[in-house]
Amino acid sequence: MIKPLLDAMGSRIHPAGEEDYPKVIAAALAEAGLPADLIRFAESTEVDDDLRASHQRAMDLVGDDVGTPVISVEGVAFFGPVISQAPKGSDAGRLWDGCLLVAGTPGFFELKRTRTTGPTFPIHDRPHP
Repeated sequence: MIKPLLDAMGSRIHPAGEEDYPKVIAAALAEAGLPADLIRFAESTEVDDDLRASHQRAMDLVGDDVGTPVISVEGVAFFGPVISQAPKGSDAGRLWDGCLLVAGTPGFFELKRTRTTGPTFPIHDRPHP
């Protein structure tokens, strides 16, 4: 259920430019079919320790000199991939194959270049108010 929630929030915040976060969260919870009372976690510290522990598990895998996202492939963790537009179909498969290739290469640590474009979001079938 987390992906539908993140997609609903992200499409309101990024391409739609919504900055009223309580409004974003309430609408996204409804769109994702989640209970409305989950909005209480937006201002709560109740799950902070769990969130910090989850982040630390990722940093333990990849090291502290990188950021997120972190992906772990066959026991090897990396920062990334950072992609302006998520690939689909065979393009996604080729990216995954590349991740497997570098994960299986002893001594491989990093690929990086300067970003030349921001995120590109797919066009949604439904407009968000």
